[in-house]
Amino acid sequence: MTRIRRAVLLDLDGTLVDTAPDFHAVLNRLRQEEGLPPLAYAAVRAEVSNGGGALIRLGFGVERGTPEFAALLERLLAHYSAHIADHSRLFPGMAPLLDWLEQRRWPWGVVTNKPQRFAQPLLEQLGLARRCGALVCPEQVAATKPDPEGLLLACRQLGCDPALSVYAGDHVRDIEAGRNAGLLTASALFGYLEPRAQPQQWGANYNARSAGDLLAWLQTLDQPSTGTRHV
Repeated sequence: MTRIRRAVLLDLDGTLVDTAPDFHAVLNRLRQEEGLPPLAYAAVRAEVSNGGGALIRLGFGVERGTPEFAALLERLLAHYSAHIADHSRLFPGMAPLLDWLEQRRWPWGVVTNKPQRFAQPLLEQLGLARRCGALVCPEQVAATKPDPEGLLLACRQLGCDPALSVYAGDHVRDIEAGRNAGLLTASALFGYLEPRAQPQQWGANYNARSAGDLLAWLQTLDQPSTGTRHV
């Protein structure tokens, strides 16, 4: 059997799929139930990569470990599960990127800290589940990003060489995980960057301002010689 040498791995929220509109909607639905006014979209978008717990802290000012926090988080996730792809879509330019990978016969997969009970239905509802060659969620690993375990597992599943493969994500932990696994890395500047994030200091091989920009960089990897490029 011929070994696949190169693959592209993507973070899910904030890199492959723009899920912030659904998180914004469900968090404000929960705030409405609590008699609170809606939060601005920009404030919610900046916290999406930090998970549901960060959204509860943002929306209600309560900390993890309290009964109130746990109850609110459970309700938030129930709302999210019921509305997981109402407004979520591929980022602009991501559909052509996936098409190009498949035309080039480069397998692609997702490595995410999003639990599988949300990640799998999201991919299914967006018509991506059968196209995605590997989906690695926290349930499949002992340690999540920035630990490299998930990326290395995905590489084994895809039969690819980590040193020739790429991981793209919108958080410093994504770039750290990629480096720790020996992959080339790309920071998704179009994703959910926190206000104080400094992606130029993350040490990625490439900083992509859009999915189209990321595709252009991936296309250079077909060329005999490539180098680190920062934009």
